[in-house]
Amino acid sequence: MSPAAAATPRILVADDQRDVREALRLLLKGEGFATESASSPAEVLHLLDRAAFDVVLMDLNYTRDTTSGHEGLDLLAAIRRADSTVPVVVMTAWATVELAVETMRRGARDFVEKPWDNARLLSIVRTQVELGRALRRGERLEAENRVLREDGQREGGQGTRLIARSRSMEPVIDLIERVGPSDANVLVTGANGTGKSLVARQLHAVSRRAGKPLVTVNTGGLSDTLFESEVFGHVRGAFTDARSDRVGRFELADGGTLFLDEIANITPSQQAKLLRVLETGEFERVGSSRTQQVDVRVISATNADLAQEVADGRFRQDLLFRLKTVEIRLPPLSERPEDVPALAAEFLERHARQYRKRLRGFTEPALSSMLTYAWPGNVRELDHAVERGVLMARGERVDAADLGLTPQAAERVQRIEDMPLEEVERLLIRKALARFDGNVTHAAHFLGLSRSALYRRLEKYELG
Repeated sequence: MSPAAAATPRILVADDQRDVREALRLLLKGEGFATESASSPAEVLHLLDRAAFDVVLMDLNYTRDTTSGHEGLDLLAAIRRADSTVPVVVMTAWATVELAVETMRRGARDFVEKPWDNARLLSIVRTQVELGRALRRGERLEAENRVLREDGQREGGQGTRLIARSRSMEPVIDLIERVGPSDANVLVTGANGTGKSLVARQLHAVSRRAGKPLVTVNTGGLSDTLFESEVFGHVRGAFTDARSDRVGRFELADGGTLFLDEIANITPSQQAKLLRVLETGEFERVGSSRTQQVDVRVISATNADLAQEVADGRFRQDLLFRLKTVEIRLPPLSERPEDVPALAAEFLERHARQYRKRLRGFTEPALSSMLTYAWPGNVRELDHAVERGVLMARGERVDAADLGLTPQAAERVQRIEDMPLEEVERLLIRKALARFDGNVTHAAHFLGLSRSALYRRLEKYELG
């Protein structure tokens, strides 16, 4: 979404080096952002006290020392106290896993290493502008939409924000940025526990519907009568237990977004009823003949292969077309190890607060065990492991043993550094083809090869 699509976003750039501030000012100005600069923590807090900003882009090191980031971490905590809604992106030339975890624990939304990549930095800023604005809109509607948000904004095992620093998540972020502002229906796919409901929430947050409700219905396993009642509502006396009128989820989501989770599990009868409302926007409550019209964007999610379900006759192809204007595929956590420290830090903060424990983070062995574990249960399993670690921890930090990741459960595929060169190349080609749905042109571009070079390797490795 272009910054010019709404009021000009204002970015506060904080760094003690004038050249860095000027470089960022010029970069952001060229993309339509307005900036103000600060050279010290005190100046940052002064500017935040005087005006509102969409994003704070801040260095971690100022005058106290040169590499530890302590001064920046203290500033980050002060910013969160001053304005809990402003997204903070931290920068440093002295990046470590522990430092990244600590910044996320203290409330940073993302972490950028110096020297930065212009395209990635701009992408992060754009995303955080939209998410920050959505958060402010949500706070203004807190009282009115409390019940709806509790129903529609489930965490889905990945906290309250989308953490995506890994390369395998770049296509996800790109699609959210491009598709989110539209009204296009989106199908989110991925294994259990990968955070599909969180992606739905982010799509809603960056859309023009963000000020309206996001309503969720878990469609898996509902009987036909219960499905109709949940989705379309019912009138009093429609069936035995219908003692009063009930508003359905489509009505609640009017003007907003409806998230249909586990969509592959609905019956043929339910598919037909859902197809009608997607095509016309019209439906009737159970027991009523009055047709109602709604304006709803639909986001659905499944861990099933819907194309195969269609081929096997279990899912309607015309319904799939309506649900899948765009598909966003979430990779398993095993393919995004760069995100593990930040996710773990968020879960640690949440569970430590829940169980009233004072914890400062993870030990190095704990971090190492999380980075090498296969995570068959994906982000949800990481959340549960960290929760266990919080409960079991005796000291100020969660240790590896506290997490309960047994050696048997931690078996992982062979490490790349232990594989022969040809096996590494074969693996990378297979992953690239899978990422781009077999599109050789896109896979070749991603791998830095020509089409002909990739075709030669496909033939060599019998991957055709």
